[in-house]
Amino acid sequence: MGSKTLLTLEDFECLTPEEGKLFELDEGELRTMSPGRPRHNRVRDRIARRLAEFVEKGELGEVFVETEFRLSTDTVRIPDVTFVRADRVKDIDPDVPINGAPALAIEVVSPTDLAEDLTRKVDQYLTTGSEAVWVVYPKVREVHAYEASGVSRTLRAESHLDGSQVFPGFSLPVGSLFD
Repeated sequence: MGSKTLLTLEDFECLTPEEGKLFELDEGELRTMSPGRPRHNRVRDRIARRLAEFVEKGELGEVFVETEFRLSTDTVRIPDVTFVRADRVKDIDPDVPINGAPALAIEVVSPTDLAEDLTRKVDQYLTTGSEAVWVVYPKVREVHAYEASGVSRTLRAESHLDGSQVFPGFSLPVGSLFD
């Protein structure tokens, strides 16, 4: 049985980005992420645009796309879309990864994503402070919504995705993400 070489946060932050690749640190293990394909990026951008409109109108905080979050001393994730509450935005240094978990993390599933990796990400977001995580499945037109309280729901195209405790009043037809 081989051993894994684990990186420290300092080692990870010294890595030089490679063209077309993003890196995440998963409990010390380096993960390479591929750039999104058109379907993935369209869905990501639709969600980000609609959330940003709602968040900006209510001055609730800020929506980020593919931004690094230091979830812990050995985990750095780059969710597809995130929401950070206004009270935390003022403390963000725009030149370094954001410390802590976003209030909402959204992952848009790509064909290469493994179920166990997605489950791990959801757990990492929720255990480090996210209030909710949405995992969006473009090919099957579903959103799996998880809350820190332990509640989870599967929303199909005919359902509405709501902001639940993160932003009450937000509602989005799930099917509109995929059209």
